[in-house]
Amino acid sequence: MRGIMKKLLAGTVCSLCMMVLHAQSVKTKLETATTALLADPQMKHAIMGMKLVNSETGELVFELNPETGLAPASCQKIITSATAMELLGPGFRYKTEIGYDGYLINNKLKGNIHITGYGDPTMGSWRYKNTRDSAIMRQLTQTLQARGIRRLKGALIGHTQKWETNTVPGGWPWDDIGNYYGAGTSALNWHENQFDIILNSGSQIGDSVHIVKSDPELYQVQLVSELTAADKSSGDNSIVYTSPLSNRGYLRGTIPAGEQAFVVAASMPDPPMQLLSAFAQGLAKADMKPTSFNYITEGVDTANYQSLYTYLSPTLDSINYWFMKKSINFYGETLLKTIAYEKTGFGSTEKGLEIVKQFWKERGIDPTGLRMIDGSGLSPQNHITVDALVKVLQYARIRPWFPYYYDALPVYNNMKLKSGTIGAVKGFAGYHKAKDGTTYTVALLINNYSGSTNDIVKKMFVVLDELK
Repeated sequence: MRGIMKKLLAGTVCSLCMMVLHAQSVKTKLETATTALLADPQMKHAIMGMKLVNSETGELVFELNPETGLAPASCQKIITSATAMELLGPGFRYKTEIGYDGYLINNKLKGNIHITGYGDPTMGSWRYKNTRDSAIMRQLTQTLQARGIRRLKGALIGHTQKWETNTVPGGWPWDDIGNYYGAGTSALNWHENQFDIILNSGSQIGDSVHIVKSDPELYQVQLVSELTAADKSSGDNSIVYTSPLSNRGYLRGTIPAGEQAFVVAASMPDPPMQLLSAFAQGLAKADMKPTSFNYITEGVDTANYQSLYTYLSPTLDSINYWFMKKSINFYGETLLKTIAYEKTGFGSTEKGLEIVKQFWKERGIDPTGLRMIDGSGLSPQNHITVDALVKVLQYARIRPWFPYYYDALPVYNNMKLKSGTIGAVKGFAGYHKAKDGTTYTVALLINNYSGSTNDIVKKMFVVLDELK
């Protein structure tokens, strides 16, 4: 027995020694690789932060500028995601309440239809079968008909009082807000608050570019094209300029010449109005056209309205999957305000950020290392430390919802990593299991590099390859 124990102890000591030697080897390799990257011409005016720990033990393997606040771009989503999964739960569902007032005579409702929103980001989304616009309209009309309502003499009224009227966080660049990835969020959202613009360009460089249509069609918004045609190989160099709640937008820049149906994705200026417009059209097709439609942002108590039904979204674990996998900024801002609403009764970016920072402060992260302006990372004013990112990732590992969280991370360089990209900012943060079975948690951010993003990514992957 004593001999067996000695062998077991010797084996354990040997394994620990191998782990230590491997960690030392990885550290040495990373020191060499990061030194080479920092000497690269692309990094002449840049700053880099990196932290690597053993996921199982939490042991520090390597760090560089771990406490320096850097713009994380979409790597910030790992913080919003983890906070939402913890505070809301993977089974959380958004609700949208449908009700009516007035009275019903001979299958005609002499009253109004009311839609009260709580921020559901999936209403009209194409990512789920049951959230597509056709499915939503079918459920609405069938529910009305089942209650004996075949005609409507009244208005369609939306309610957004549960959330703030400001749809876009402060700090977002003007060049981003009008494009699809700059879509804001409201208590009532539709089609992920984005739409496509179909364009027709002239055959010669410098020719005008004309707007064919928008899909879905915008309600009372005029789009003006100042685009011109460029070389056929130039790609999409267009920018859409719209501001929240505006009724006019501009397209500037270039698209390739000779395009008959070139598609540019943009953000909806007024999501609640777009939802109500879609609902009004759906009701009209069912011969229940409302007399008017609009939404209310404050003051009206909906307690006296008769309930028709409450629409429920897909669960948060599914929403979070798309948020992380496709890096949807709109989802991040929605989750932030949802956290605020669920904890305080009012959805606002400011209150959501306060809750997020307090949550992580209670778990050992210095709030000064979490300068968060939004929930998605789109603002260049965000500054997060790689130390904070690694601590969030490590916390997620011990939570019951971690399998959903891990599954939602994209794969880059054959690693489970969330990436982040804005102007002169590139980052990766996530997990990797090495060939020897060691699991690492890593965050790597670079700010203010020069040259192309593709080139800096290749060089970052050279560094990350040392984990394999």
